[in-house]
Amino acid sequence: MQGETIRSVRELDVLARRVFVRVDFNVPIEGGKVVDDTRIRETIPTLRHLLAREARVVIASHLGRPKGRDQKHSMEPAAQRLAELMDVEVLLADDCIGDGPKKIIGELREGQIACLENLRFHPGEEANDEGFARELAKLADVYVNDAFGAAHRAHASVAALPRLFRERGSGLLLEKEISALSRIRDEAEHPFVAVLGGAKVSDKIGVIEALLNKVDVLVIGGAMANTFLAAKGLAMGKSLVESDRLALARTLLARAEERGVRVVLPEDLVVATSPEAEGGRITSPELVGPEEMALDVGPRTLESIGKAIENARTVFWNGPMGLFEKPPFAKGTEAVAKCIAQLQGAFTVVGGGDSAAAVHAVGLAHRFSHVSTGGGAALEFIEGRKLPGIEALRS
Repeated sequence: MQGETIRSVRELDVLARRVFVRVDFNVPIEGGKVVDDTRIRETIPTLRHLLAREARVVIASHLGRPKGRDQKHSMEPAAQRLAELMDVEVLLADDCIGDGPKKIIGELREGQIACLENLRFHPGEEANDEGFARELAKLADVYVNDAFGAAHRAHASVAALPRLFRERGSGLLLEKEISALSRIRDEAEHPFVAVLGGAKVSDKIGVIEALLNKVDVLVIGGAMANTFLAAKGLAMGKSLVESDRLALARTLLARAEERGVRVVLPEDLVVATSPEAEGGRITSPELVGPEEMALDVGPRTLESIGKAIENARTVFWNGPMGLFEKPPFAKGTEAVAKCIAQLQGAFTVVGGGDSAAAVHAVGLAHRFSHVSTGGGAALEFIEGRKLPGIEALRS
């Protein structure tokens, strides 16, 4: 585990004590139901570990971006889904601080879990307010962080709160995330291939720069590739291009060449005149029409990606290859997922976000060495940044 000073939940004195577990249940909810419960499932091993030791478990999370108290951002659907998955009673407090939570936690019986209401109903959470953290600290004796997806946020329940506990440490999910991503960042076996997609170069500058010092091959797809193609002088029609990042894209390509990193850019694209189109045509990047936009990578590109990946010993993938939420433009992302999933003996990691959603959607998550629950956090970790939620656990 990164840094010997972070203790695991396995080492903490939790027997019959009140344990505050910061989870990341920021999950998609439609019609009052959780539509993707991956993050909830991933926390269950930590919660079972605590219940087996008669701990009184208090879970807390944010959900969405509410402006004050807002019932549509209530933790109720997530708490209900956890109860179904674990077959335990999960009691939802009416708030995350104050008398309501204290009463519920005081009356917790063995095998029950208390879930606090959305932390972001209070401005003190995002402000990393120490006063708010002190109110939360009154609810527990031990602090466990199992919310990797929020570890890069300097928010009260992630950064200020753990420092108020002597007994603090990481949950089993956070431990697993740190272990897998440290291996990518510090000990990757070669050949090492990084596959980056998604919409914007600007979101991934830091991680591209960090990976250029480590990888043998860098594959660039998704709308992000449009900016690199435009930087090489191609007219990309109505495609999403960050025109203020063209000089940066040229610099990154030059840096890759200097370091002997092979960059794989799209050789063909699936284009259409609108994201709502029922299908697209396959063309080379040189022949994108003025009214067309690139919405996926084409079959020639997928062949090149397959060849780049086939002998890899380490693969890190973050970001879809196209507009994968629209079925006509999902083929590239699905093909890359299948290609990485069938590698034998390689260490393969999906860096959260949309690419994690994609591998779950095609039912291939179990074929990867690790699928991260945090997109932004995974990228910042690999970039080498210190994550507030991890640093706050050090003793």
